Amino acid sequence: MIYYFIAIIVILIDQWSKWLVVKKMELGESITIIDQFFYLTSHRNRGAAWGILQGQMWFFYIITIIVIIAVIYYIRKLAKKDPLMGWSLGLILGGAIGNFIDRLIRKEVVDFFDFYLNFYFFKYNYPIFNVADAALVAGVILILIHTLLEAKKEKKVNGEV
Repeated sequence: MIYYFIAIIVILIDQWSKWLVVKKMELGESITIIDQFFYLTSHRNRGAAWGILQGQMWFFYIITIIVIIAVIYYIRKLAKKDPLMGWSLGLILGGAIGNFIDRLIRKEVVDFFDFYLNFYFFKYNYPIFNVADAALVAGVILILIHTLLEAKKEKKVNGEV
């Protein structure tokens, strides 16, 4: 099924990019891509998003295994009838497995995309992330879009436009 292929592509790109960062950059090193906006920064995270739950590896192993099983179940159940849901779940599966591999092998997740938002009075350094994280977020956003489209379609069917 194509949705598993999407997950494999995400995993391969994620692991390849992390390997490059580990091999070619020192921890903490930053390379400017777009000054004052986008950098490649070699960073490690032993927690989840925004560094929460640092060092709780067993928790992450258990949660990730549950997520992977659930995503595979829903790919099998929903993807044939609904390609957008299949793409969403394929991205989520690839992202979950990509970070799971890091946690199993390295006992930490390699992050490197580093964005600074700097608009006059508003400044924000977005937490450093990786390809797997981006795939997870993209998958969740696609699920939200799917949910909104389905709600709109249902309203139309019920004459509630």
